[in-house]
Amino acid sequence: MDQILDLSEKIYSVLDDRKAHEIVVLSVKGISPIADYFIICTGTSSTHINALADYVEKEMVKEGIQIKHKEGKQQGGWLLLDYRDVVVHIFNSETREYYSLERIWNDAQRVNFS
Repeated sequence: MDQILDLSEKIYSVLDDRKAHEIVVLSVKGISPIADYFIICTGTSSTHINALADYVEKEMVKEGIQIKHKEGKQQGGWLLLDYRDVVVHIFNSETREYYSLERIWNDAQRVNFS
């Protein structure tokens, strides 16, 4: 398994452990200049969204992996964690439906870790 796919699986596991909903991993290699993988999930509240992001950051630091960039608003319904080749999108359900990243990136291959 390559290192970037391994990182994606680690992040997926962290999100799954913390009860993120509807976790989707998309391989956007070759179709996005931004990253190789997008991980998309839903949190149940702004508190849950923030806790998911904080836990991912904490667990990745334990692995020696530093975040490149973080953006989004605590109450805005969306947070983005940029790990260079892996970008994590944590949404509330309304914002996820509005942006519909799975539809926008429908050419991407879904990766199944479960």
